[in-house]
Amino acid sequence: MMWNMMTLDGMVAGAEGDISWHEDVWGPELEQFSEAQLKDAGGLLFGRVTYDLMAGYWPSQNGAIAEFMNAIPKYVASRKLSVLAWSNAHLLGDQPAAEVDRLKRASAKDLFLFGSADFAATLMAHDLIDEFRIAINPRVLGGGAPLFKPGLAMKLRLIDSRPLSSGLVIVRYVPARDA
Repeated sequence: MMWNMMTLDGMVAGAEGDISWHEDVWGPELEQFSEAQLKDAGGLLFGRVTYDLMAGYWPSQNGAIAEFMNAIPKYVASRKLSVLAWSNAHLLGDQPAAEVDRLKRASAKDLFLFGSADFAATLMAHDLIDEFRIAINPRVLGGGAPLFKPGLAMKLRLIDSRPLSSGLVIVRYVPARDA
């Protein structure tokens, strides 16, 4: 399962990785949604950039989400890192898609891919994302890092949508595999 916030123009980060626009829509509703969905997670998947952001933030935070983020198993795809300092974090090997496939089959709960648009593209190319949960922020950045990379085509089927009072809309899609 992939969980991402993107802007209306499809960006997950602005220039130089800026995600400060997430704060525009953060509030009790999104916090409650985040806490509820984390209960279904058996592990978190990250690319290196998102891992660095999360590992630099969550260990010093308090509250239910922080406790969860610090305790749950985390799996990181990186060609640069050799050591992970964040508690319960593990490096995926040279074939991260194959390792994610193995982890998915071994886990009773869902693996959640957070952020990590480049890693998401790798997993999409291997048909390893069973559900796309996207929080659409009513912001247009005009450039940055897109969630969906050029050249990757897929058909999705809407299974749920939920507007929040902040203007954020959470949509849930599954791959529409033609029979």
